[in-house]
Amino acid sequence: MTGGTATGGTVTGGTATGGTATGPLLAAEGLRMTRGGLVVLDGVGIAVHEGERIAVVGPSGSGKTTLLTLLAGLERPDAGTVLLEGAPLARPTPRVALVLQGYGLLTLLTAAENVQVAVRAAGRSPQDALDTASRGLAALALGDRADHLVEEMSGGQQQRVAVARALAVRPRVLLADEPTAEQDAEHRDLVVRALEEGLPDGSALVIATHDPAIAARCDRTVTLLHGRPVP
Repeated sequence: MTGGTATGGTVTGGTATGGTATGPLLAAEGLRMTRGGLVVLDGVGIAVHEGERIAVVGPSGSGKTTLLTLLAGLERPDAGTVLLEGAPLARPTPRVALVLQGYGLLTLLTAAENVQVAVRAAGRSPQDALDTASRGLAALALGDRADHLVEEMSGGQQQRVAVARALAVRPRVLLADEPTAEQDAEHRDLVVRALEEGLPDGSALVIATHDPAIAARCDRTVTLLHGRPVP
């Protein structure tokens, strides 16, 4: 991530820095989502370009988590479109990784096994999965916890396992929902560095955060309020 000026609101088209001649890696337009009759997103769009780092900010309940869930293909919007490299995103894919607030780890597996399963699901070899899990967990100060069951780990440790798992699949776009919320100051910086340095060249990062310091390190900022973009 690099420091940049923040610009709120709906982001569409190909004007953002870090884009490619063929358009954005991930794009959404006109997203609308309701839950139990409550509108949680309305008229939200975003274009995520190659190598770009975007912060999504806004108060709790503003729609940040729902936006990331739709961008990851975990849910379908009531209206609007999500395109991955120009094609409709109909289901989850390893090309878009998501770090959930609730971590989404398999509690009956160890930290290493959680990472290995994701790497194998992406079509890579067992040895690659072993090596990638070992390196990724060590980079997040979890080398000595690799063989621990998830349920034996603290919330902060589980959150770092989730980050390691997302980075391990080498996604084109990594979506991270409050990935430092459970971290102390030392481990917060460790997670931020991992997200900055651990993605393949050209991959993009979209990070939902309440931390102004993290948002300031991104190329630009998208602000949501009551499910709507703030111009």
